[in-house]
Amino acid sequence: MLNTAYSDAIKFTKSHYENFPVISLFIPKKLRKHIAVIYQFARQADDIADEGNIAADDRLKELEKYRKRLRDALSNKYYNKFWNALHNTIIEKELTSEYFFYLIDAFEQDITKKRYINFQELNDYCSKSANPVGRIILELFGVFDDEAKEYSDAICTALQLTNFYQDTKIDVQEKGRIYFPLDELQKFNVKEEYLKLETANNEFKKLLKFQIKRVRKLFKKGENLFPKLPGNLKRQIIITVNSGEAILNKIENNNYDVLKKRPIMSKIDYFRIVLKSFR
Repeated sequence: MLNTAYSDAIKFTKSHYENFPVISLFIPKKLRKHIAVIYQFARQADDIADEGNIAADDRLKELEKYRKRLRDALSNKYYNKFWNALHNTIIEKELTSEYFFYLIDAFEQDITKKRYINFQELNDYCSKSANPVGRIILELFGVFDDEAKEYSDAICTALQLTNFYQDTKIDVQEKGRIYFPLDELQKFNVKEEYLKLETANNEFKKLLKFQIKRVRKLFKKGENLFPKLPGNLKRQIIITVNSGEAILNKIENNNYDVLKKRPIMSKIDYFRIVLKSFR
C-alpha cells in the first residue's frame, strides 16, 4: 500500500510543470518518494485554493477538510493511502508537522487576502507559503542548523516573490490578486488599473525593477546556505536558485513587461542552468 502511494506521488509530481525542479537526479533515490509525497500534499492544497470555478466559501470548507485529514493522519487515521504515505514520511524522517499546517494556512490566505499593505505583510505570507517547504527539505537531509534555516528562508521567499512577478498577468487579470505592496504601488505611482493593461508602462517597469533588486539580495543572502548542505542537496539548491535568477533575467531582458507575456523556462534553459551549476 505504501509503495503504491509513493509511486503514485512520483507520477503526480512528474506530471506537473514547475519552473523550479522538484525531483532531479541530484536528489538521492531514497528521498525522492518522500519529496514527491510532500509535493503532492502542497500541490493538492494549492489546487483547492486556486483551480476551477468554486466559490471562496466552498474552497475554505475544502481546505478545512484537508486540514482535518492531515490532523487525522497524524493520529493514524487515514482518509486514503496518500495520507498514510505522508504520515509515514513525517514519522520516518522526523519532520516538523507544524510546517504542513502553515502551508494550509497560506492557501487559505490566498482565498481571503488579495492585497498587501506593505512588504512586511507580504514577507509574513511567504513565511507560511514558501519557507516551510525549504525547512522541510533541510530536515529530510538532516540539516537542523538555525543559520541554515535563515538562509533557506531567504531563498524560499525569493523564489516565491519571483513566481509572483512571473505570474503577474495571471494573478491580477484572472485571480484578482496583487502581490506588489500597496505602499510601493503608491510610491512608484502605479495604479491598480495599470496592472490590467497589456503593456507595462514606465512606472510599472520602475516598480518591478525595484522588486527584482530586492529579490536578488535575498538570493545572494541565501547563497550562504550552500556550504552547510550535503553534496547532492547543495547541487539541487544551486540549480533551483539559478532557475529563479534565470526567470529574473528573462523579465529584465524583456524590459520588465510581464503584463503581456508570462516568462517561462525552456528545456534548453534548464540544460544551461545544470551546466552552470557544475561550474
